[in-house]
Parts: sequence; C-alpha cells; structure tokens
Amino acid sequence: MDLIKQLVDIVLHVDKYLVQLIQQFGVLTYVILFGIIFCETGLVVTPFLPGDSLLFAAGALSAADTSNTLQVVPLWIVMCIAAVLGDSVNYAIGRRIGPRAFDGTNRFLKPEYLKKTEDFYAKHGGKTIILARFVPIVRTFAPFVAGVGNMAYSKFFSFNVIGGIAWVSLFVWMGYLFGNIPFVKANFELVIIGIILVSVVPIGIEWMKARREKNNA
Repeated sequence: MDLIKQLVDIVLHVDKYLVQLIQQFGVLTYVILFGIIFCETGLVVTPFLPGDSLLFAAGALSAADTSNTLQVVPLWIVMCIAAVLGDSVNYAIGRRIGPRAFDGTNRFLKPEYLKKTEDFYAKHGGKTIILARFVPIVRTFAPFVAGVGNMAYSKFFSFNVIGGIAWVSLFVWMGYLFGNIPFVKANFELVIIGIILVSVVPIGIEWMKARREKNNA
C-alpha cells in the first residue's frame, strides 16, 4: 500500500521530483529520463512508471529552466529515441518468449487469447500500435502483444516510429508551451489527472463496444 501511495505521489508531483533530479544530476537527467521512458515502453513489468506526466513536466521545466540544463529540442530527440527503442525491445521480447507463454499451461494465458490477439491485429493493424501510445498501461503491453501475434517487424516498426514521435511530441511540446501558465503551475495535480482521464477514454470506448457486441451475440 505504501508503494502504491508513493507511485501515485510521483505521478501527481512529477514536476517536483524532476526539479530535484535536475539539481542533483544536471545533464545526466537526460539519461535518467531516457531510462524511465525506455523502461515504461520497453518492459512489460514496468507499466506503472510515469509516461505522459513525465513528458509534460519535462517539457514545462525545459521552458522554465534558467540554467539551460534541460533544453526542449535535445529533450524531445532523446525521448523520441527512448520511446521507439522501448517499443522495439518490447516487441522483440514478445516475439521471442510470447508464443511459449501461451502453451496452455498457464490458465491466464490461454491459446485462444493469442488467436484473438492475432485476429485483432489483423483487423486493426498499425492503428492499434499508434493509438496505444496515448493510453497508460496499454502502451506497455501493445508492442509485446504485437510480437506475440507475429506482426511483421517492418510493419510494426513504421507504426512504432509514427506513434512514438507523435506521443512524445504531443506531451513534451504541450508542456513546453502551456506548462508554465500560472493556472497550470498552480494546479499541476489537476492537469495530470485530466491528462490521465483523457488518456483512458479509448479504453472505456473499446470496453463499451466489446460489451455491446457480446450482448448482441
């Protein structure tokens, strides 16, 4: 419970933690931010790491940082690379170990789930990879599932690049342009909550559609 509270506090007050990182580590902050975004997108076991809020806060601080330690263009480039590499590694993990995880011995990973995943990606294709970038938790699992479902890497990579750049660009530049408006600074927690709520709207829509289709069937 304490760990959950701490994670929630980090997400909601990521701007304050980021200021501490800049003060303590200087330009090495780029490396730390790279690692966080890479792990959040690249490792199935770390979907709890801050993504949207971190990018937004980093963009805002790059505009406010008088020491010029954190600059928006290098930040944007580093974060784009981290996002694309993270998804590529996640895909590779799914491609290598995913199918074996669905051998029927695990009651939570049934072979029919894999078949449904393959059918889903066959139907929706790259749109899934791009849209998943903007949904917390889902963006961590989407590339893994794409690897499990044997989506062609050339196809996956193109959508990975588009989705990764679009995701990073939206939040970094939105933070850079709007993060230092007095109202936003004074209500940063509410802004982050708003970003999270907007991000999970696609999950709610898909859930309702799935429920409707199931009821109709």
